[in-house]
Amino acid sequence: MAAFPRMTFEHEMKFRHAAMEWLAMRTNDGAEPMYYLDIEEFEYDGAKIPLRNRYKGIWKPASFGAALSFTTKFTKPGRERPYEDAVGSDGLMRYKWRDGGPDIPDNRALRAAMEAGLPLIWFYGVAEGVYQAVFPVFLVGEEADEQQFMVEVADMDRLSRDGQIFSEGPSLSVVEKRYAARMARQRLHQPVFRSMVMRAYDEHCAVCALHHVELLDAAHILPDAHEDGIAAVTNGLSLCKIHHSAYDRKFMGIRPDYVVEIRTDLLNEVDGPMLRHGLQERHGERLLVLPQQRKERPSSVLLEKAYLRFREVA
Repeated sequence: MAAFPRMTFEHEMKFRHAAMEWLAMRTNDGAEPMYYLDIEEFEYDGAKIPLRNRYKGIWKPASFGAALSFTTKFTKPGRERPYEDAVGSDGLMRYKWRDGGPDIPDNRALRAAMEAGLPLIWFYGVAEGVYQAVFPVFLVGEEADEQQFMVEVADMDRLSRDGQIFSEGPSLSVVEKRYAARMARQRLHQPVFRSMVMRAYDEHCAVCALHHVELLDAAHILPDAHEDGIAAVTNGLSLCKIHHSAYDRKFMGIRPDYVVEIRTDLLNEVDGPMLRHGLQERHGERLLVLPQQRKERPSSVLLEKAYLRFREVA
């Protein structure tokens, strides 16, 4: 690996732009995860500078003046909640300091990125050695009492703007805060949640076993808005777009024992082959595909709550 001299602010920005453009190309604009060895293939000006560190959560290359990326490790299902991040009332995500106090090098590196308004990459573990790259993200504040940074998960067009420094979160109305919190969760959790669910179901529809990932969605058993609607694989189902739509609109329900039910009025309807084969014939049948690991299978508690809501209209 070639050694780079100390980078200027302008060179760091060019590097970050190049890295994120490369990640966008390799991940289908952030929709697909990457194996850790693939992440290490990035080259800049003919040399390799790692985009993350295998052994540290916060990464600042030696030639950089500020952190380039930070990582959230994958947590195996059943041990604890997959995400430890939180959304504040200001709609911003939080990322904890590394243990050791505010002035250890890693925390200073994040602080330097915040103060310079530099874009960073958040690598979120979705399986052992597999990461969802969330980018660009900006550190826009620090809460010393809670030992954490405030993170804005931004759109790619934010890269074209000048960096901004915030000493505290933006002042928002109650409605704006609620909207900002929802958008923050979506920008981080949607790609992470999708990757976890697709991997668990080996890119098959749970109901019909369709095996074309482009036609599959990661469906929530209970929606985000529900108090139990966490973005965890146990609250997820891999469904083709037809079955996802049918599930969300209560045309189809799934019992806690993984048996599919179709709404009564739809069972009695006469239509084309999609209705007959895609929905009516699935009534009373078990899901065709489930995760191999039992701890990744749909929660029976969450399925029961969703099924009771389905029965209200069935």
